[in-house]
Amino acid sequence: MTMQFFDADATTQLTPFPALVDALAQACLDAARGEIASPARLVVPLNRGGSMLSMPAAARDLAIHKLVTVCPVNRERALPTIHGHVSVCDPDTGEALLALDGPTVTGRRTAAVTLLAMRTFLRRVPREILLMGTGTQASHHVHALAAVYPGSRVLVRGRTVERARAFCAEHSGDLSMTPHAEAAIPESVDVVIALTTSREPVYDEVAKPGRLVVGVGAFTPEMAEIGARTLEGSALYVDDLEGARHEAGDFIQAGVDWARVQGLADALVRESGAIHGADEDGKPVVFKSVGCAAWDLAACRVARAVLG
Repeated sequence: MTMQFFDADATTQLTPFPALVDALAQACLDAARGEIASPARLVVPLNRGGSMLSMPAAARDLAIHKLVTVCPVNRERALPTIHGHVSVCDPDTGEALLALDGPTVTGRRTAAVTLLAMRTFLRRVPREILLMGTGTQASHHVHALAAVYPGSRVLVRGRTVERARAFCAEHSGDLSMTPHAEAAIPESVDVVIALTTSREPVYDEVAKPGRLVVGVGAFTPEMAEIGARTLEGSALYVDDLEGARHEAGDFIQAGVDWARVQGLADALVRESGAIHGADEDGKPVVFKSVGCAAWDLAACRVARAVLG
């Protein structure tokens, strides 16, 4: 069999967000039960602060390997910072089946994890969402929100007002988008999604009942988007407990007691064949997303199903 390669546009078409969220919920439970083998990512240093990431995962139905490079210096070269692909293999024969665009899989499954957290902890259609950040991952989140919550209003905070305005203009056809420059965050905001690589908190409000705070952008111990004041008053969840202990700089810098932190799978319950979120009774929740290969496997399950 000839291995099929799918570029970024094709990978987007093969991973629709509603199906991706459902697949991630299932993969989350599978991983918690040990039905997906997903070892810690292997990181190999490259020149000028770059890195190569190797992330394999295997289940009974398929096996995947995501191999991507991350080169921050590419911003100076007007090049994408992430390159690579996700290869999919038959777990019985080891035969290579297909390959998806790595940055697209990463961006879409990360945004879909946020959607799953919203479905799990918010338990209602969000009215107003604050995006903190205007980079590539923020764009993926806009597309995800437009696909699942098209009626929501999105406020955008960037490094500058001009950047936030440009981002809103770029995505004006997706959702109701408004730049937000004021220091105070409106009470009407029920979801805050932090998508920066900041080394100091960009959100440190008193924990607000009924508001979900999602941390996505900080991915090293030196980075922190969410402050200790917010964490102190919130129920704390992560998508991958093992990875979070090493990568969730928000929690690490705040000195969070890891006994307080639960995995997303702990909040998912199965009812009548569907997966739903456990009720937090309106308590403030902070959800930290660090990612793992099991989520890439979930995206590949969706792609294979779409291909038939």
